[in-house]
Parts: sequence; C-alpha cells; structure tokens
Amino acid sequence: MTAVLSTSNHTLGSAVPAFTQHAISVSLPTWADNVGYEEGDKRVIDAMVTGYPRFFIHLSIQKLARVCEQRFGVNDERCLLCPSKKIADRCRAFILDRASLAGTPTHVRLVQYLICPEDTPLPSSQPSAELHIVLFPSEVSPLAKQFWQHTGLGISSRLADYCLSLLPADTPTSPVLSSPTSSRAPFKALNKHYSVKRTMQSPLLGSALSSTPNPQDVLSKDQSTYLEERYGRNLPVTAGSYAKRALRRRISDVLVRDSLEDCPQGPCAGAQDVEVGPSRRGVKNVTEDDVYLFSTGMSAIWSAHQLILGARPPAKSVCYGFPYTDTLKILQKWGPGCHFLGHGLDSDMATLEAILEQEFTANPSVLPIAAVFTEFPSNPLLRSANLPLLRALADKYDFLLIIDETIGNFVNVDVLQHADIVVSSLSKIFSGDANAMGGSLILNPQGRHYATLKTYMSSTYEDTYFDEDAIFMERNSRDFTRRIRIIDENTLAVCDLLRLRSVAGGTSLPFPAIKEVFYPKYITPENYLTCKLPEGGYGGLFSLTFTSNAASRAFFDNIPFQKGPSLGTNFTLLCPYTILAHYAELEWAAEYGVEEGLVRISVGMEEREGLLEGFKVALRAAEAAR
Repeated sequence: MTAVLSTSNHTLGSAVPAFTQHAISVSLPTWADNVGYEEGDKRVIDAMVTGYPRFFIHLSIQKLARVCEQRFGVNDERCLLCPSKKIADRCRAFILDRASLAGTPTHVRLVQYLICPEDTPLPSSQPSAELHIVLFPSEVSPLAKQFWQHTGLGISSRLADYCLSLLPADTPTSPVLSSPTSSRAPFKALNKHYSVKRTMQSPLLGSALSSTPNPQDVLSKDQSTYLEERYGRNLPVTAGSYAKRALRRRISDVLVRDSLEDCPQGPCAGAQDVEVGPSRRGVKNVTEDDVYLFSTGMSAIWSAHQLILGARPPAKSVCYGFPYTDTLKILQKWGPGCHFLGHGLDSDMATLEAILEQEFTANPSVLPIAAVFTEFPSNPLLRSANLPLLRALADKYDFLLIIDETIGNFVNVDVLQHADIVVSSLSKIFSGDANAMGGSLILNPQGRHYATLKTYMSSTYEDTYFDEDAIFMERNSRDFTRRIRIIDENTLAVCDLLRLRSVAGGTSLPFPAIKEVFYPKYITPENYLTCKLPEGGYGGLFSLTFTSNAASRAFFDNIPFQKGPSLGTNFTLLCPYTILAHYAELEWAAEYGVEEGLVRISVGMEEREGLLEGFKVALRAAEAAR
C-alpha cells in the first residue's frame, strides 16, 4: 500500500512540485493560509517563493524587470515585460483605455531591448533575446497586473532566466524604489467571516522582493540545471521548432505512432518524415496546420476572442456557464461586452434563445451575437452544456461556438465536431508535471467560417511560445493518454466513495458532511455523454460542497495531499476554489452555485488504495466537525 503523504510535509509557500524551479503551483496547505493569501497576511506572503504564473510574478521575471527599470525607467516607473511588440502595444492600449475609463488618464512608454550574447564578458554561441518593455507610473500598476493576469501574454520564467543568462554577472538588480509596491489595492473587508485590515504585499511586476526564499527551495544553478534536465527530460533549446511541430501533431491527433518504442534513437513526433494519418479528432481534414500554440491557456482564449473581434462583425459574445474567472473578464473588458449566462443549465439555454430572437427581430441585418464561449465541462461546477443544441443555434443565427476542452480533454470527449474553435490549457493534464505553461487553439476545418478564420490567423498569428517551454511541454505530453486513463479511473473511484456519503447521493448518515459531488457522471450527465468517447472517462476534476463551512475547512485541512492553485497534475491537488478565485465577490459567486465552502479537487496518479484512504481521513474529519 502506498503511504499517504502527511500534510505537515507541505511547507507553506514552497513550490508545488517541490524543488521545481519553474513550478506552476504553490503550497497553501490550510484554509487559513488561503484566506491569508487573499488578505495579504504577512505570514503567508513572506513565505511564498513562487505561485501560479499569471498571479505571482516569478522571481526571475522580477529580477529581470528590476534590471529593465534601472536601465530604462524614469522617476518611479514600473514595467511589464512582453515577448513581442504587438503584445506590448496591446498592453499599452489596455492600460490607457482602463485608466481613461477610471477618469485617471496616464502615460505609457514602450522600449525595445535586444540582449545580445556579446554583452557578456565571454564569447557565446547563444542567440540574442528580444524584450519589449512596457513602462508606466507605479500608480497604474494594478491595471498592468490585470493585463498580465487576464491575457497570460507576459514573458515566461524560462525566458526571463535565458535573458538573465545573457547579461553580465555584475548587472545591478536592486530595486528602483526603496520600498515595494503592492500588487493589489489594500484589502477592504467585504466578507464578514474574514474581515482583516491588511495590505497585500505579493510580488508585483518589477517591484522589490518582499519575501525571503524558503531554504528548501533555494537551489544552486547546477542543481537547478540537473533537476530541469533529469526530471524535465529536456532537449537542446535548438529543438524548439521540432517540439512545436510534435505538439501540433499530438493535439491534432494525426500521429500514426507516438511512443518512444517506435523511435529507438529518440522521440520522432516532430521529425519531418514521421508518419501521419487522418486525424482522430472526429472531424474530417484536421491537420497540424489547424493548431496554433500559445504561451498559456488563457492567452489561447484571449486570442480566440481577438480572432472573433477581428474576423467577424462587431457584436456582444455570450459566456455560457460559470467559467474560470479570467475567461469572463476577457469577454467583459475587450470588445463590445458579453451576456453572462452563469448557470449553464437548461434555463440558460432558454434565456440564450430569447436573447437571440430578440436581437434578430430588432435588426435582422446585424449579428445578434458574435460568439458563445463555453467550457466542457465547466470549472469548477463540472456542468456540461448541450453542445448539439448550441451548434444548431450557432448555425441558425450565424454565431461562432468556442469550446474550452481543458477539463474534458480530447482523450475523453469529442467536442471539435460541434465547435468552430476549440481552446485548451496545455499547462494542465496535457503536461501533468506542473512545470511548464502552454495553450492551444484549433480551427474546425468543417466550420462554416473556417476560411475566414484561417485567413485572419494566417495574417495575424505570431509565435511567442518560448522554445524551451515548448520543449518541456512536448516531453511531458508524450504519455498523456496513458496518464489520463489512470487518473480517470482513480477519480471515478474517489467520487463514487464520496457520493455514497453525500446528501445528493441519498446517504442514510444522520449528519452527512458532503452536500454534493460535482462530477460529470452526476452533473448534467446526459450532455456529457453526448460527447464522451467510447473509451473515454469522466476526467480527473471534481468539486465538493459541504453542509457547513466547518465541514469544508475540516475536510481541506485534514486531507493529506498537496494543496495549491492549478489542476490537471499527475499528483492530487486541492484548493478552496471560491476563496482563491472569488474572494471579493463571494455572494455573487454563490448566486450561481459556487459556494464559499466549495473545494475543488484534481485527482492524480497515486496508488488507489492509498488515495482512497487519504480521502477517508478527510471525510471522517469533516463529518466530525459538522
């Protein structure tokens, strides 16, 4: 039997996975730690050495930003680092627009910075690196942070490390100002359960570091290189184009063979002469050329929205179902706005039809809406939309259907047949190792507007996915089908156990702790099954609601698995989702069924007996807490 990990081994603020230089999660092992993070508790913030990349600015990016501020900043300017001029222009436009809307006009400067190997004291064969620096007054830093978080378009930590490696070792990196600037406005006590007056001190774009790294996460350069190459199974950086070609083929599912056994001399998925065949994505004529790669899953979603705004007539979009928070922010803050149908149930389908009919009747010559965005299934409520009906409405009213398949994934479900565009966060189960970010966008070649969308993408798409990130993503994803099968089976076993002891499952317990298990097998199953593949499962994600907040906290605090943001990891990972994603709007989220005490759980590949025992430990604690 596999031993169940002790929560005491999960140090607050340490990298998840541990000792991982580019980890994309951070350990927040208790309910109080998560509340403390949201409220800017110094105890929590000072302990953090990393975090989810769109919310916590990696230490390497902070260091590089300080270099750029010292070289190019004036007065108290801060900066955000972008990988291309186009992205920097977008960032500048966003800051200026949001500042103007707030009645506080500002100024933003752009600087192109080419870092050449000849800047280093020793000769180097390394290629140069190009940064586009967005400089702005410190008081508008929260707006820059919004762009960084919502779009996922900033530079990656690996790119920052590479840039730093090209700079002379004695390059000064001290902060421009003598004190750090908060990345959030001072927290205002909006929630009666957690009212604490503190100022957030989490790291900002280019601000001074406010925390001392945890000794267990401080590695020498040699140690970091070893861990990256040993556990990341790295390839030479020059193999970037090879890795990206392999990723596009894997995502389009055209590889006839895709295993190490097929290529004894090494992986061959990206080779020019590798054998490819018809796609198994359920749509005729899908090829690797229909797949576009991005630096993050959110940048793929943002780019899909920009594609619609650029290629189609202007109109509002619809967000169907309660999505991951930044998807809704993208639809609200860019373009004409959106209709939010946050339940994602049949009642919302009726509302959508009413909106379409009303808009069409008012002006038949204008698109009633531009697009519907939906997750299949949704995060965190695991609700699945009626995709055949949405497709029928899209054909009738000529709007586009964009489906986020991150949670379902194409091993389990076939959604491309219904969509015009499919997006996904590759950072999740496709990678599994939680050490690389990435996103993808697929165009359906059978879609009515495929030619228009393809033409627009061909003229506007730019590849800003850093080669080294792509190399890690390619290597991580080689066995993703095998991993998903294991995780599907583990999750089914866990959910069946918990469902039997839940109110929704009809338990006979006098004082049950669990109210509902949100899992596609139990939630809108008829819609999920219409897209479930014959050998597919229900995925590795589920959420729990509880009969009391005390039960929620007891369950979370006592479960002996990793706790932190993100999902789709090869190991089990939990978070108090509503606390982390909607802390300033708990009542609003609750209106859509996303309760304050909801716990989201991403199941991993642990040995099943030990996995189930860990959940039983937490369940007993929750039932005792009542």
